[in-house]
Amino acid sequence: MVQTILSFIRLGEDGEAVEGTQGVIMLLSQPSTLFLRRFFCRGVRNCSSTSSSTRVTDSFSASPTSAKKNRLVFMGSPQVSSLVLDRLLDVSGTPDSDFEVAAVVTQPASRRQRGKKTMQSPVAIQALDKGFPSDLIFTPVRAGEEGFLSDLKALNPDLCVTAAYGNILPTKFLEIPSHGTVNIHPSLLPLYRGASPIQRALQDGVKVTGVSLAYTVRALDAGPVISHEELEIDEYAKAPDLLTKLFRIGSDLLIRELPSIFDGSAKLKAKAQDHSKASLAPKIRPEESWLCFDEDASVLHNKVRAFAGWPGTKTRIQMISNNHPKVLEVKIISTKFRDRCSSDGDYDEITFSGNALIFPCGRQTVLEVYEIQLPGKKAIGGRDFWNGMQGKKLRKLAQDEEASLQTISNTLN
Repeated sequence: MVQTILSFIRLGEDGEAVEGTQGVIMLLSQPSTLFLRRFFCRGVRNCSSTSSSTRVTDSFSASPTSAKKNRLVFMGSPQVSSLVLDRLLDVSGTPDSDFEVAAVVTQPASRRQRGKKTMQSPVAIQALDKGFPSDLIFTPVRAGEEGFLSDLKALNPDLCVTAAYGNILPTKFLEIPSHGTVNIHPSLLPLYRGASPIQRALQDGVKVTGVSLAYTVRALDAGPVISHEELEIDEYAKAPDLLTKLFRIGSDLLIRELPSIFDGSAKLKAKAQDHSKASLAPKIRPEESWLCFDEDASVLHNKVRAFAGWPGTKTRIQMISNNHPKVLEVKIISTKFRDRCSSDGDYDEITFSGNALIFPCGRQTVLEVYEIQLPGKKAIGGRDFWNGMQGKKLRKLAQDEEASLQTISNTLN
């Protein structure tokens, strides 16, 4: 091992180069290029990988104690994951923080339908916006890629944190961080293990959910739970809002538990899950978005809440003008439900009351639709939709009619 003394340069307020504090590091005879790049990025305020941003957080600046900090790798992809990353970057930049964000791992850029442009994940965008070095943002297709695992080992991470990362972590990965990998999962484990915990909980109409911080093992969401926090669910809460709320709570939970994770006490207090009580939350399929009004209105209301955002909920209705029927495909955005009254019309007729379209449903129930959307149009209120019909009659399609149209649609697609 060779001791090397480095004197690095930083830029002063007037843009002139001034000599910085000397730093002493211990380097192997063949030091990692990734490690050297990380060291110099921390020592030089305007490193080439961050020169495009002026919003560099303190966690990327030179610090005499940075070598003693625990090295954390964050892994996430969707917008809710960026909430966790944002919190970690902010806390790691405080003077008394005992950790630094050493790298960010996210899904590769994907091609979006609108305009067919390639878009980076929300987590990658957030990291760059916060001034995180672009060469420390990794986007492997699979977390088991040898090149990625080699780079991860070079970082020598103490801990990996996942939050809706969306990729299977193999054993080779899990063996790298010295304190393991922990996951923020938006359910009260062992309930709702899998890809869509909040959506499935809302679909089931549960009154209480929560978020769990658990160690990651090879089995799906089956690791010991370090801590959890419960949250009551409002009967009108929708998946996107609830996900945001739970990941904010999960961020706080993670920050509180990091000291115990780094000192090892978290492993001692973590509780094994009761696998006999486990339930699954499988990935949502696009075809699940169709509503069938033969079901109880409460079931349909919960489905609207669960699938809000993606894939949404939709149905087909018939508009009748001068005895000429026309089938409309509509998205159902906001609803309530109640028992059916005798004044609600016949079973197939769609009526209007207050500000809602009234859809008779199974088991003598009614779905009140307060917001609806036609293809290619903006969502509008039930009253505006009704007024736009200008006296035309609306009716639900019978189940056999709906099934026939669905078969034709599936064939065309």
